[in-house]
Amino acid sequence: MTRKNLLRARLEQGLFTVAPGAADALTARIVQAQGFDAVYMTGLGATAMRLGKPDLGLMTQTEMADHARAMVRAVDIPVIADADTGYGGALNVARTVREYLQGGVAAMHIEDQVSPKRCGQLSGIRLVPAEEAAARLSAAVEARGSEDICLIGRTDALPGQGMDEAVSRAARYRDTGVDLVFVDGVKTRAEVEQIATRVEGPKVLSLVDGTDAAQLTVDEVREMGFSVVMYAVSGLFAAARATADAMARLKSDGRPGGGAALSYAEFCDMVDLQAHQAFAHRHGE
Repeated sequence: MTRKNLLRARLEQGLFTVAPGAADALTARIVQAQGFDAVYMTGLGATAMRLGKPDLGLMTQTEMADHARAMVRAVDIPVIADADTGYGGALNVARTVREYLQGGVAAMHIEDQVSPKRCGQLSGIRLVPAEEAAARLSAAVEARGSEDICLIGRTDALPGQGMDEAVSRAARYRDTGVDLVFVDGVKTRAEVEQIATRVEGPKVLSLVDGTDAAQLTVDEVREMGFSVVMYAVSGLFAAARATADAMARLKSDGRPGGGAALSYAEFCDMVDLQAHQAFAHRHGE
């Protein structure tokens, strides 16, 4: 069974999927090593790792597809990938679906912001009309054809236009034939509870560190009826903090050390050095 089929099979069987976010292929390997069901390629993380810049629609379609492809190659678990707004009109959306399909992505979400988009946790989000967003998703569904990639319709209506609009858009997007819907920008437990009761069908939840909503446990989210929960920035924020602390120690002490850093041997295990060396040795290198 392929990674794509595995994620769809989980959804069809009603299994709950936990997908921590990864900003790069190495982090995706860490997620896999911890035994998670899937990994989420966060657009915020991809932008930070490739450009060192905020998530303000700066990444192109080809950059995002390439980033997703590298992550897929690094792991054996399904990769759920951010596809922003689909990067244009119907033809652009269709091409995006094909690029992500060719990259081996298991699922992708397309949102209803205007372009250039911005992170769903930021203020000032602007949306396209609901009918335009639904047309994007319809194009994605047709472009997918009989392929196994799961399509997720995302709305960013919650922060600026409120729960009623978010729920209305989610229902409209579900009717286009996507596999799941996703109300982003959630900050409170009460919002999660409303989405759980008011949004029908398979749905995605994204929990962001530092919010009231992130105090919910995985078991609580499962019991509310969500199909997938993503923790987009947990690994990214932890890694950035650890790196900043390590560099501060190096600057102040004049030498590395301290903290909870991996050993060289542990890092080699993480990137599967032994298996690569064994392959090379079998072929005379």
